[in-house]
Amino acid sequence: MSVSPVYLDAASAAPLHPVARQAMLAALDDGWADPARLYSAARRARQLLDAAREAAAQTLGVRADELSFTPSGTAAAHAAVLGGLAGRRRAGATLVHSAIEHSAVLHAAQRHTAAGGAAVSVPVDRLGRLDLDAWAAAVAAPGVATAALIGASHEVGTVQPVPAAAELCAEAGVPLYVDAAQLAGRAPLPAGWSVLTASAHKWGGPPGVGLLVVRKGTRWESPYPADERESGRTPGVVNLPAVVAAAASLRAAAADAAAEAARLGPLVDRIRARVAAEVPDVEVVGDPVDRLPHLVTFSCLYVDGEALLHALDRRGFAVSSGSSCTSSTLRPSHVLEAMGVLSHGNVRVSLHRETTEADVERFLAELPGIVADLRAEAGVTDL
Repeated sequence: MSVSPVYLDAASAAPLHPVARQAMLAALDDGWADPARLYSAARRARQLLDAAREAAAQTLGVRADELSFTPSGTAAAHAAVLGGLAGRRRAGATLVHSAIEHSAVLHAAQRHTAAGGAAVSVPVDRLGRLDLDAWAAAVAAPGVATAALIGASHEVGTVQPVPAAAELCAEAGVPLYVDAAQLAGRAPLPAGWSVLTASAHKWGGPPGVGLLVVRKGTRWESPYPADERESGRTPGVVNLPAVVAAAASLRAAAADAAAEAARLGPLVDRIRARVAAEVPDVEVVGDPVDRLPHLVTFSCLYVDGEALLHALDRRGFAVSSGSSCTSSTLRPSHVLEAMGVLSHGNVRVSLHRETTEADVERFLAELPGIVADLRAEAGVTDL
């Protein structure tokens, strides 16, 4: 008997919002010309681009001339970090970042250190929350050019103390970059940042659109060769139909965000409680209170992470993992490692606007048996 699939990996990519599909189809007909040209089709494309920028900026509470569209969230993160370092090279060559940043930020940090710069990683506690005392010392050190702090952990959901971290940065005269990929369209943005990025496919927009916001007065310099488009912040012609779809779906998602948080939060609470109670030798990780409303992560001892994901997939559940022994990496997640929590048999469940209570109940009903079967196959019984 075939089972209908249950998609539970919105933190990687949310299903396309209906508004995004409608906007993209309309823009494919109307927005194919180069918006930098002067003829009528180009002027129409320019109007669409300006309207999309205005809508996205209004939704995020920023100025339209502070916001640029990039080819992805990763490209936006790279530009945020490397541009922040370039703009403040006279102040120093040190980047301060949390130990749980997205790999895009860590890869930019590696590029910076390979070129002779320095990067300081600030630890987190067992709940995945930034150590503010260590952060204060790190940003106050001489030679710090910029700092990076993820708004909320993409792996365990812990919301970071961005306003407090931003205050410490301000006291030290250091601009703060915030990766808001898991917040934009889902939760209010924190205060105090100078540079911010987001990724459209996290809120139900199309893949291939990132947002880069650089506040007025921030010292930031594009790390790319000169290009007149997007205020010189990111090169090349934007994918205008995708940008229009991204802006429209951001506005729609943000309008529903509070109601969705109120609906999904109790479902995540249910998963946290039931998994801990019904699956032996499981650790539910992340902050139980200061967390994203739609995401929960847990780790199962004596279970291979990749085998667990495949077993869940065979039963119709699409989830992701930060554990060791997943197909993308043979190392444990750097986030779980930094937290000092169990990483084996790790499962991240992230809900979205199409997730139902029945989906969650089915997952909770089947998970204990799936884990028990895998443990039995591995010769682990009597738990």
